[in-house]
Amino acid sequence: MLVTTAGRTNQEMIEKAKGIAKEMELPYIHREKRTVKGLRERYSEDILVVGKERLELFSADSDEPFFFHPNSASFRLKRILKGEVDTFVQAAGLNKGMTLLDCTMGMASDSIIASHAVGQSGKVKGIEASKAIFYIIKNGLKTWDSGVKEMNEAMERVEIVHSTALEFLRNASNDSYDVVYLDPMFGDPIEASAGINPMRKWAVYNPVDAETIGEAKRVAKCRVVLKEHYNSPLFEDQGFKVERRQSAKFHYGSIQTKE
Repeated sequence: MLVTTAGRTNQEMIEKAKGIAKEMELPYIHREKRTVKGLRERYSEDILVVGKERLELFSADSDEPFFFHPNSASFRLKRILKGEVDTFVQAAGLNKGMTLLDCTMGMASDSIIASHAVGQSGKVKGIEASKAIFYIIKNGLKTWDSGVKEMNEAMERVEIVHSTALEFLRNASNDSYDVVYLDPMFGDPIEASAGINPMRKWAVYNPVDAETIGEAKRVAKCRVVLKEHYNSPLFEDQGFKVERRQSAKFHYGSIQTKE
């Protein structure tokens, strides 16, 4: 992967791009009025473009960039503000002041919704195994302006760490989060989403296994929540109570760890 600036740039943006390249331990290349497609063809590398508004990541074989946006959190939060119930918040049993660990952060949509649900007195931490996705999401959560005060505040409060779920859980203390949430990335997506598809090339497809769930149960003070295919054997094998929804391709399952 290489780092460069947007087409229209200035010295400030050049220095910013160089700083990001240094932080990510990646080579920086001067744009020199070349197109992203031209850079990809010349270097045969993924290209991270540093613009004034956002970071865009182009794979070596695609013209469709990956960049941060709240994805489904945008319309979900609007519904919540109207008084509607969010299925994920309900499954996780989230209330003000609670703490949630999102073990598979992805685009951070659920983390943003959780952050709003637990409020300023709560805490949401997300884990992302892909270094590229981690950096894009970390930057986006702090800089994206949704135009909605509650959304911006929720995004700013979310913390994100670069790690695998299992590694992080192994090093976490007993009962250190109220809720531990698992939503693995699937090679065969269970939700058709134009927002998520550009991210899939850099995603880490670590399956959720019995060891991960066991560690999650140790770390969770209240419950572990799993989002999976509606017919996933994990629900029954690991003792999840499933919230079944008609016509939904995925279900939420929960394990109550403490009464």
